[in-house]
Amino acid sequence: MPRPRSQRRLALALPAALGAFALTTLPAFATSSPAQIATSKTNGVAYLKSLQAADGSYAGSGLSNEWAFSAFAAAGTAVVDVAPGGDTTKNARTVYRNLLSTSGWPSATPVVTDYERGTLNAYAAGIDPARVSASRNLIANVYGYWQTAEPGYFGPSGNFNGTVFAALALGGAKTQAGTARVPQALTDSLVTRIRANQHVDGGWTFSKAEGNPTALNQPGDIDMTGAAMAALCVSGVPNTDPDIVQAKNFLKSKLVLNSGAFTSLYGVNTNSNGWGVSGLNACGINPQTGDFLTSAGKTPVDFLIANQFNPGGGFKYKPADTTPSAYSSIDALRAVAGGGFTAAPPVPVTPGAPQWVAQSSFTAGTATKLALTVDDGAGSLKVCSVSLTPTGATTTLGAVLDAAIGAAAPAGCVTSVTPSAGSGTITAVNGKANGGGSTWKVSVDGSAFAGADRAKVINVGDTIALRWGV
Repeated sequence: MPRPRSQRRLALALPAALGAFALTTLPAFATSSPAQIATSKTNGVAYLKSLQAADGSYAGSGLSNEWAFSAFAAAGTAVVDVAPGGDTTKNARTVYRNLLSTSGWPSATPVVTDYERGTLNAYAAGIDPARVSASRNLIANVYGYWQTAEPGYFGPSGNFNGTVFAALALGGAKTQAGTARVPQALTDSLVTRIRANQHVDGGWTFSKAEGNPTALNQPGDIDMTGAAMAALCVSGVPNTDPDIVQAKNFLKSKLVLNSGAFTSLYGVNTNSNGWGVSGLNACGINPQTGDFLTSAGKTPVDFLIANQFNPGGGFKYKPADTTPSAYSSIDALRAVAGGGFTAAPPVPVTPGAPQWVAQSSFTAGTATKLALTVDDGAGSLKVCSVSLTPTGATTTLGAVLDAAIGAAAPAGCVTSVTPSAGSGTITAVNGKANGGGSTWKVSVDGSAFAGADRAKVINVGDTIALRWGV
């Protein structure tokens, strides 16, 4: 996930309970059984619960353990059910939502991966990422990093990681109803950029390679290959697609015969295996059969479970390590549980706790943001985050477009709207008028495109797509 490599190698100074888990109950050449996976999940969840601070937090102002939320969700544990000492007032979901709602989060100098991380983990925690609070819309925050000069990239293109996790966040964090909230044109632009950065060997790395033959011929990275193939699959690319097949073959070529580990650029390690397996999971490719069962009867999941301390439940980063690592445990549990890079929140067991929490309306006078795309039907897609201060519990499409003219990031998303005031059908945007059977239409949160009217009601957190066409 978007985090510095050096921080991925930090290990917690916790004692190992009984040493590494040994697969001694199955005959030779057997893969991890359902019972072993279930035990791994149970113990892994228990370990991740032990990482919760006394105030209920997993995250601070910077990089911390909130990636545990995607692992909890994949393993069937609702984040709202995770509370220190059973104190439900300090449950992890509420504490995280409060953190995301503060003006100081994530930092004074945020980067796009901060908001992508927030989106993926808020979603897994059962927090609608577009409706965290009256002022916080994580989808809009991500939109603000669209690269106008290099459409399809989010954040500086040299940090390809930001674009991959934009696809994971925007494609993976669906609406509460389970539908894609962003328009197909935006998804297509992300897919195009991800494909263009695939290396000759079928893998990807964290850095941009598009248009650079030297970079494209360099070795791929297990971690980023898992993330990039997952990004394609959550964007709707089937696992039979040639680029997914190449990625699968790349991972297969890195399998270690006797352990099921992937040989990564960083050596054999749990994090890399976790990312690789999560990529396979996201694409519906079984990491325990077929191409990923070695002739010695080992799989990538076997390697992960073999590096788990039980009954303590933590996973070590390297096979020779003697203590568990928080990051390794998160990446490994998510993968063993069958997860990709986020998961829909499970139904809570805490009495009265809803599966989802979300801001229900604007707060008049409280500044907020909305996510907007404008597609002129001729291949020019504009993406931006619109800043506005609503005057009531709802606003209108006209008010959003008016605000976009002067308060959008990046600028230039909307330069003009006709009519420029009042209500009525929108007849032109950015100088392009209705005509020839084509008109401006609008979709909200992935709904069917319908006629665009200035008076259309827009609610807090709505993801708005304008499109010119038939």
